[in-house]
Amino acid sequence: MLSGKTILLGVTGGIAAYKAAALASALVKLHASVEVVMTRNATQFITPLTFEQLTGNRTMVDTFDRNFSHQVEHIALADRTDLVIVAPATANVCAKLAHGLADDMLTTTVLACPCPKLIAPAMNTKMYENPVTQDNLDLLRRYGWEVIAPASGRLACGAVGPGKMPEPDTLVQHILRVLALPHDLAGRRVLVTAGPTQESLDPVRYLTNHSTGKMGYAIARMAMLRGAEVTLISGPTALEPPPFVTVVPVISAEDMFQAVSRTCQQADFIFKAAAVADYTPAQYSGDKMKKKDGDLSIPLSRTHDILSYLGEHRRPGQFICGFSMETRDMVENSRAKLEKKKVDMICANNLKVAGAGFGVDTNVLTLITADGAEELPLMSKEEAAGTILDRALAMAGC
Repeated sequence: MLSGKTILLGVTGGIAAYKAAALASALVKLHASVEVVMTRNATQFITPLTFEQLTGNRTMVDTFDRNFSHQVEHIALADRTDLVIVAPATANVCAKLAHGLADDMLTTTVLACPCPKLIAPAMNTKMYENPVTQDNLDLLRRYGWEVIAPASGRLACGAVGPGKMPEPDTLVQHILRVLALPHDLAGRRVLVTAGPTQESLDPVRYLTNHSTGKMGYAIARMAMLRGAEVTLISGPTALEPPPFVTVVPVISAEDMFQAVSRTCQQADFIFKAAAVADYTPAQYSGDKMKKKDGDLSIPLSRTHDILSYLGEHRRPGQFICGFSMETRDMVENSRAKLEKKKVDMICANNLKVAGAGFGVDTNVLTLITADGAEELPLMSKEEAAGTILDRALAMAGC
């Protein structure tokens, strides 16, 4: 996702500098070119050679290093940088960056960078909570910096509280949100439903299906990476929620209907990928149903048809996409669903096709619209999510 991107990683003199090595390695694995600039104090915690081995680029410390080319190195570096992240950022460097002080290679280079900038403060809790530090961070935000809140816990100094540098994986997610994809959904609100529902028979048992939520979660994540404000209404799954997404957990079909009906009018795009139960037990037993001789019949009641509700209550300009899992007559059934539900697109797949079933990381979709059917090849669910978003944007005239 970061191929062709140059990231300037600024490392300052705090104990958390060792985490910056893992961050540099993770970014290289995502095919970014990582340029590391260290303060002199940072070299007391970790050596420049460590970063050079991880990134394949020379680590910069000295503004006046004569081993660089004849170019003004900090300006040349600023010109080719797509994103700056300073992690860890000491209180001293936060103060210098907030006030435009440029007295070393790092602060001089950053001052010349017009690209997006992220900073991860890491320091003693009292230093972090000091009003002066908070004012400096507010000033950085005013100048367009994204300030990544520190984690809380036991610090190296023995204090307990906020001040820890977030884990490298967390910082990578912040970088991906800014840099991975064009923000063609910026300013748009996207509603996604995902996962199964559980329809309780008694306190022990419920009816459900095999949905894992992977397709809906992929759509939510890709929409977030493209700049959308995303709400994910999710049935019970074992998946880690996508970062920077508002997650609304639900259990039953009725729960999901209520959550969707509360939020759908604010959405510009709706992707109903959840596998919602069509029927729910007509009666719920407050106690465990005991086994008896003979067979058992369970009367079922119809649940709300959420996709029909969305089609009937859509506001002007709203794009609605449903999903259809079939085992036969996929295109015909999905085309009928498109017309009956009054939606813009149906993403159909056949459970019997290899790579398109439940619980796998791939999908084989056919996109059904009023203009026809587009068959997609086998692809990862994130790739499929990207294609779905592309088609939705095109149909919405964005």
